[in-house]
This record gives sequence, C-alpha cells and structure tokens, in this order.
Amino acid sequence: MANTSITSIMDLSNPVFRAYLFYMSILIVKVLFSSLLTARQRFRKRVFISPEDTVLARGAKCIKDDPDVERTRRAHANDLENIPFFFTAAFAYMCTSPGPWLAQTLFLVYAVSRIVYTVVYAVVVMPQPTRAIVWSVGYIINIYMAVQAALYFY
Repeated sequence: MANTSITSIMDLSNPVFRAYLFYMSILIVKVLFSSLLTARQRFRKRVFISPEDTVLARGAKCIKDDPDVERTRRAHANDLENIPFFFTAAFAYMCTSPGPWLAQTLFLVYAVSRIVYTVVYAVVVMPQPTRAIVWSVGYIINIYMAVQAALYFY
C-alpha cells in the first residue's frame, strides 16, 4: 500500500480528484434534471399526485398511476438508488491512488451510462435488454471500484 496522504489525493492538481469532482457535478445535475422530466410529464398529461396541485394546470386531475409519469419517476428513483453508491465507491477508489487514465475512464463511462439509462428508459423508450445492459455497465463499474478499494485497504 502506497503512503499517499488524503491532502495529496484531494488536491485540485490531482487529475483523478478533478475528474471525480467534474463527474460528480455532472451526475448531480443529471439527477436534478430527472426530477424535471417527471414534472414535465405531469404538466404534459395534466396529472398530479396531490389534489391541491391540480390548480397548476387547467383540466388537471389527481391520478397516482399514470404510466408515463410513473416511468419517469422510476428512472429518477433508479438514479437515487445507484448514483450515491458511485459517489462513495469512486471516492474510496480515488483514495487508492489509481492511474489517472483508468479512473477518469471509469468515471466517464459511469456518468454516460447513467445518462443513457435515463434516455432509454424515460425519454426514448428502447426495448430490453437495452436498459439492462446500460444499467449493468454502471453497476459493474461501482463493484469494480468498491472491490479495488476494499483490497487496497484490507
């Protein structure tokens, strides 16, 4: 195990740390955007979850199970279930002082996989196994980074 200080890992001159911050920021914006997809569907379909929200659009109804709204909600929920694990696994992996190229590539591919996941699930619905494959890419990256960190710190 290399003797690397946390201050050198979390230094803005460290390309891995900079990549971590960049992709973390991209994924935060992506999660926030996913909530807007649900709001867009609610307004487009004029269906809201709470009766008091129906005043926001003429002719709106309180419907809790619209399939289009639920699809975007599930995509957003999937982000909330998976992306925090990336933040944690990527941080632990970053603390192993990985090679910059591999770390940056893992971070990039993970971020792209999450963006594509939302697109193929909630924007331009694609048949399975498209969504499963895209989800699996991110899942495998999280496992890889977590295992590498566990082995490093064991």
